[in-house]
Amino acid sequence: MYSLPNLLTISRIVVIPVIFLSIYIHTAVWSMLAAVLFIIASITDYFDGYLARSRNETSAFGRLLDPIADKLLVASALIVILADNMVHPINFIPVIVILCREILVSGLREFLAEVHVGMPVTRLAKWKTGFQMTALSMILVGYMFHDLGVILLWVAAVLTFVTGYQYFQKSLDYVKSIEAEKNPKLADVKEAVAEIEAVVNKAKKVVAKTGKKIAKKRAATKVAKKAAKAKKSAKKEAKIAK
Repeated sequence: MYSLPNLLTISRIVVIPVIFLSIYIHTAVWSMLAAVLFIIASITDYFDGYLARSRNETSAFGRLLDPIADKLLVASALIVILADNMVHPINFIPVIVILCREILVSGLREFLAEVHVGMPVTRLAKWKTGFQMTALSMILVGYMFHDLGVILLWVAAVLTFVTGYQYFQKSLDYVKSIEAEKNPKLADVKEAVAEIEAVVNKAKKVVAKTGKKIAKKRAATKVAKKAAKAKKSAKKEAKIAK
């Protein structure tokens, strides 16, 4: 439990009160201290996982605490930049998207944990976390990094929305499978309806092909009749001419 990777994970939670105090202590030194601590804490997000794998010190405690520490750190930084008016009100949109997604995923994880279904972190979700922490670091530091940080915050919001939708879809698929197991008759009916629809679609295609063939035959018959009439009229005209 008290391995180096787990201590790095815990450190991300420990620095949160110091970062949060920048809302009340409005000095350049404290703001820079909060930014530096956030950057260092963000870097530990990579090293705790790397050290755990390289030193074979992975643990259930680490897997439990790591995503929680990330969410707490990001949420606290988002609250700080809103409270200190570090971004324009239009940029509140990505902040709200990120916070809502984190709440959504936490609820999904809690639900799936009750039914013993895991929700592994995807590669895109890791990229999302990287963009979030980079963006927030730049906004907290400010100066020349602020505008780029705001752009990256919007990118992080898009990735956040996409990954949140992916997790929600997986959870919804699980719920549908459970409902299908509870109502096998309903599942059979749906399967029968799908088979009937497939047969109807095939029949429509056959009818369409047959209709085209009949239309072609009728067209050919009409052309033949017209040609025969033309020949007869030509013969009559030839006789009259003689």
